[in-house]
Amino acid sequence: MRHRKKGRQLGRQTKHRWALFRSLVTSLLEHERIETTEAKAKEIRGFTDRMITLGKDGSLPARRRALSFLRSKDVVSKLFSDVAVRFKDRPGGYTRMVKTRRRIGDAAEMVAIELVTRPDTPADKKPSVTAPSTKS
Repeated sequence: MRHRKKGRQLGRQTKHRWALFRSLVTSLLEHERIETTEAKAKEIRGFTDRMITLGKDGSLPARRRALSFLRSKDVVSKLFSDVAVRFKDRPGGYTRMVKTRRRIGDAAEMVAIELVTRPDTPADKKPSVTAPSTKS
């Protein structure tokens, strides 16, 4: 029986699952929006909230704890200097999940998980090019 068992196994062993969570949270904080399955997104919400709360603390021990979980020093710097500042007045609920589609191979429910206060300007949007007029 599975009584009082918290969390999802996701078909992985413990160390593989933790590595997956660390990678997903690092990617989410780096890109501020990722697309993954609904089950994985639901699992990483708590980890992401915990990391942002550590960023809001701003102390050296909090930075070390975040660095022990996240995979990149650059992401930790971004977390403490940029992301935590944006959420300083918000008590929780830093992420949003938007259902996007069903994956073609196995019909898994895909969601986009993103930070609630993202910058509105797209990072790498190309300028639109108009076609030359062919009218003579």
